[in-house]
Amino acid sequence: MAPNPKELWSEIERGLEAASKVDGENMQAFLTLNETALKQGALDTKTKCIICAAIALSHNSEHCIAGRVRGALEAGASRQELVEAAALSRLMAGSLVLGNSIALFLNSVSAFAPDYGK
Repeated sequence: MAPNPKELWSEIERGLEAASKVDGENMQAFLTLNETALKQGALDTKTKCIICAAIALSHNSEHCIAGRVRGALEAGASRQELVEAAALSRLMAGSLVLGNSIALFLNSVSAFAPDYGK
């Protein structure tokens, strides 16, 4: 069974806070990189966030899946856009994207946007 996306998000928040206390300069650099990379450019922020979610899925990173799906939804992604991104991730990553990872990806969409796009 896939982990609870909201619990994973809480772990991310706690981890970021703890790391910021012991390594504030590097954590700020990381957060700035994240913000800069997701800025509107040739690709809009929503598209960049969807790409990040698909990459997280292809890497089987539970915390990144939950966090990046949440971020994509906050940036305006629809359920269908995320489902299609997951299909592309499966296409490119093959069997790595089966099992718990895809279940977590879809559970994250439902957890963070239960009524969005239905």
